Amino acid sequence: MFKKIGAVILLVSDMDRSKDFYTRTLGMQLKRESPDWIEFAKEGSTVVALHPIKNKAKRDKHNTEIKRGASGILVGFNVSDLQSTCDELEKKHVKFYKEMSIEHFGKHAIIEDPDGHLISLAEMSAKDEYVQIPYYHGFAPI
Repeated sequence: MFKKIGAVILLVSDMDRSKDFYTRTLGMQLKRESPDWIEFAKEGSTVVALHPIKNKAKRDKHNTEIKRGASGILVGFNVSDLQSTCDELEKKHVKFYKEMSIEHFGKHAIIEDPDGHLISLAEMSAKDEYVQIPYYHGFAPI
């Protein structure tokens, strides 16, 4: 029935601010853009998309939930050199939810986007690079 994840869609309060964060701060490649939809992806990868929360009541509720850590979403990216990635993000004043640490699967850190969405960054140890189970155990901040 399902083949692969086609997109991870993040609801955001400010499209311009979020676009700037994902392109300039994280260096993601812009794939497609319209006033209500922005996509980032490399060829063959899962799309990360941004969509605005238009209804003020929903936006206020969403922002309150994000501040309480109740979004329940954690987007994960693999990186080749987590230390240099974290150093670069610190220079750009990105907020860290979890500082870099050594885990059984490799190195791990969690940052926040402008809306408080958590973004997990992992540098996998060579033996675990293509193994799913160890990757997710201990991967989430809870």
